[in-house]
Amino acid sequence: MNAKKHDGPILVPVDFSPYSEAALIFGADLAACVDKPLLVLHVVHDPGEMPGYYNRALKKKQLQRIEDAAADMLEEFLGKVRKRLPESSALENAESVLVKGLPRSRILEVAERKQVGMIVMGSKGETGLKHLFLGSVAERVVQLASVPVTVVKTVK
Repeated sequence: MNAKKHDGPILVPVDFSPYSEAALIFGADLAACVDKPLLVLHVVHDPGEMPGYYNRALKKKQLQRIEDAAADMLEEFLGKVRKRLPESSALENAESVLVKGLPRSRILEVAERKQVGMIVMGSKGETGLKHLFLGSVAERVVQLASVPVTVVKTVK
């Protein structure tokens, strides 16, 4: 295995859910332990498939573009987690990235472009028909990523 391939930052894709918050906290702790930078990514979905969390933000800011609302939400999300862990230098120095597209493909593209050493992401852990119809972004990233992926699950 090429050790150089895993020298890059730790990528944590977030969707502002409790699952991604748990992944961000885990990723920040890991980044501090291995002395790696933290890269926090949010993928803005196609407006036709706009999840409810954008709808809530856009009701407050009707004229704001989806990307602008997502950027604000990403900063608010990071701020909330930084408040929970004020001693975390990894969180304090984290770089945030916002891209548009489908999460499963854009996460992999950013990981490749930024030459990350690892991906840490949250998962709801859906099973049965719900998983079959919706699929799992985390599962797809695990299957296709060229670097290690850690999936953080939280207890419901």
